[in-house]
Amino acid sequence: MRHQIEFRHLRYFLAVAEELHFRKAADKLFVSQPGLSRQIKQMEEELGFPLFERTNKRVTLTKAGKYLKEEVALIFKNVEDTFDHAQLIHEGMEGQISFAYVGSAMQNVIPELILKIREDHPNIHYSLREMENPEQIDALLLNDVDLAFVRLEKVPKGLDIRPVFEDTFSLVVPENYELENIDLNSLTQFKNEDFILFDPSYSPAYYEQVMEIFKQSGFQPIISHNTVHASTIFRLVENNLGLSIVPSSLKLGYDMKVKFIELNQMPQRTVLSVAWNKSNRNPILGKILSKISMRK
Repeated sequence: MRHQIEFRHLRYFLAVAEELHFRKAADKLFVSQPGLSRQIKQMEEELGFPLFERTNKRVTLTKAGKYLKEEVALIFKNVEDTFDHAQLIHEGMEGQISFAYVGSAMQNVIPELILKIREDHPNIHYSLREMENPEQIDALLLNDVDLAFVRLEKVPKGLDIRPVFEDTFSLVVPENYELENIDLNSLTQFKNEDFILFDPSYSPAYYEQVMEIFKQSGFQPIISHNTVHASTIFRLVENNLGLSIVPSSLKLGYDMKVKFIELNQMPQRTVLSVAWNKSNRNPILGKILSKISMRK
């Protein structure tokens, strides 16, 4: 990197890259517009290539500018996190760590992990955010969270992943649903029922496992609704709008008028995994990962 480019150049560049408007960026930075324009021009001269394409009507990022915007945003995020971590250390804390998770992880994995953290590292501050699988991956790539508990088999380059919990599936029916002589080796007797399932976008791998259960039972399900929220699924089942198949651990976290029939005779299993960014420099991350082991 050119030594003449200073931290303020990056701050000014990021403001213009976010606003795509020099006057608005100048107002945001509390500097004059001509002064801001000179700083950006100086940065481009030092780099030897343009970061913005300017016309009378608009400002856009060049391809190099788009790349630099993402990288500079990460630099500022890392700096901010470092300062926050230093503040916590000054206040007597070991540091902080943030978790993202799908709802079913809160039924057993997350509470057990927090108990371990509190027992061995009582001075670690942690935060929790329930998010859908795709959102968790985006947050990891941006270093917005440190650990993500997802139902995915693969993650993008730069991330790492490992399984932490293997779960059976359960058939979910209304509380008053008549169940006689149910065959836990097949769902054939339910082939004429409507099903309410997690949307494929929730997790392609998870959805494939559920579809495999129906395939093994010899029929294609009638899918009346798709959603990414377990509470929506249970509310629809409760109101006799269909049946569902979900991870068995979800029966622990809801109090609705539904029944769970565990399909433990079927070979399909759903796996909860923990994922993290391999470039994450949070000094607490390694300590937390060492406490996460595979359980069934």
